Amino acid sequence: MSTLITRTQDGVLLAYFHEVRIVDEALIENIGSDLLALVSEATHDKMILNFKNVAFMSSAMIGKLILFGKKCGAANIALRLCGINDNIQQVFDLMNLEKLFNIDSDEEQSLEHLKSDLGWPAD
Repeated sequence: MSTLITRTQDGVLLAYFHEVRIVDEALIENIGSDLLALVSEATHDKMILNFKNVAFMSSAMIGKLILFGKKCGAANIALRLCGINDNIQQVFDLMNLEKLFNIDSDEEQSLEHLKSDLGWPAD
């Protein structure tokens, strides 16, 4: 079973996590594999990774996210993260991950940024 839920909106692939707590090593490996599959099987050049379902994740997951971000960059996939709660955002801030990722408060904001970044007409 996939660890991610995906859907497409306006040509953007949106991915959501199933799990509320991402701490188990085996789960983190599975999520990492699923994230890399999103890149290797990509039919979209715009992607949003939405953390709205995630209440807690271990620091081991950060490495998977960094690798995913680098793979997206190498594949010319515009990636935005959103829906990150305050606790996880604090870890992102401490690790200066805003230098690696475009982070938005919610999915709507991420979609708007992707539209404006790519010259789409604003609604």
